[in-house]
Amino acid sequence: MKHLRNIHPISWTIIIGTIFGRMATSMSIPFLAIYLIKVHHATPFETGLVIAISSLIGIIVSFYGGYLSDRIGRKKMILLSIFGWSFVFLGFTFSQTILSFFLVNALNGLCRSLFEPASRALLSDITQNEQKLLVFNLRYTAINLGVVFGPFIGLMLGSSQTTFPFMIAFIIYFLYGMVFIYQFHTYPKAFTQNNSAESISMRNAFQMTKKDKVFLFIIIGTIFCVFGYGQFTSTLPQYFSLLPDFENGTKFFSYMLSLNAVAVLILQYPIVHIAKKYSPINSLILGNLFISVSLVSFSITKNSLALIVIVIAFTIGEILTFTMIDLFVDTIAKSELKGTYFGTLGFTQLGNVLAPIIGGFLLDHFGIKHPITIFSSLLVLTLLGIPFLVMAKWRLTFQKNNHTGSNVRVSH
Repeated sequence: MKHLRNIHPISWTIIIGTIFGRMATSMSIPFLAIYLIKVHHATPFETGLVIAISSLIGIIVSFYGGYLSDRIGRKKMILLSIFGWSFVFLGFTFSQTILSFFLVNALNGLCRSLFEPASRALLSDITQNEQKLLVFNLRYTAINLGVVFGPFIGLMLGSSQTTFPFMIAFIIYFLYGMVFIYQFHTYPKAFTQNNSAESISMRNAFQMTKKDKVFLFIIIGTIFCVFGYGQFTSTLPQYFSLLPDFENGTKFFSYMLSLNAVAVLILQYPIVHIAKKYSPINSLILGNLFISVSLVSFSITKNSLALIVIVIAFTIGEILTFTMIDLFVDTIAKSELKGTYFGTLGFTQLGNVLAPIIGGFLLDHFGIKHPITIFSSLLVLTLLGIPFLVMAKWRLTFQKNNHTGSNVRVSH
């Protein structure tokens, strides 16, 4: 409890706001693919494009969003993005065509890629080093706590048949922004001007992150991990909704989403307690394996109990992949480039861009009657990340053994 009391109030705002924010998005966004297919009769490929554009914009903008949070400050970026994000959800509510959903989801990716690097960098700025693992994991817990309830609420509101849940998301994110205004006014000392950040051009910031080879290999390897993880909210909902001999596939998928979130809440801290003793790269490699094997396992059974076990195995892979990466980035980033480094993580969203496009293409090409072919292909593509993660591990070990002066801590 002492550690919790020492957490900055603004950090609590981000953590608690994340619970309600993710609750709002998980009762709407995951059902978007099903809504487009059933209501607007979009093809799986068209649906994949709509889902993918959000992550594609995230890739393009995230680095610049992180850099701008270093240059103009976390406060301005957070307020700009959170209020913009709220009106994006209002746009979803009134969209009527595939093109309008495509454009609004592009703006969704824009706002997320501005907000996420700034909020994560702010958490790093106002948190003592010994508490950072706790705070980053509380944020991840908040994400999944929101996802526990979101899909059930979305199911009750008929998210696969209406855009009304997006209106609720608009209200929640607008109120989230108002709380930020109050907190920023109450704790102005949380924001310090970083003069060294002002002197670094965008080009130099890009070059500095590009030259960090360990970070570069981690980014590439994580892209493939994210690609595999992205199938859970893109290809799988389409797969279960299209299965001819699987009753209530949409409802079962909502249960899977909530089970995934509950499993994260139960398993996260035991797994992190073990994983923090080793290099975060080991967690990424093992997480990739769990996600890959789970993906192909979804295609070989329709037994509810077996699918529950597979979701739990997938969740273990998710925890291993995502819980340690924020702390890892925090340890290798220079203080004046924290936002830039967290923004560079946005390039891993290339995996989320490719996930619905390739998954949708495979569903279109092979059809619902060939699930093993579809998910085996996804397995192989996800496993391509492991060689890059291994190269990052080797380079990290080389730097340690040769005392190159790297500021990376190889285990936590």
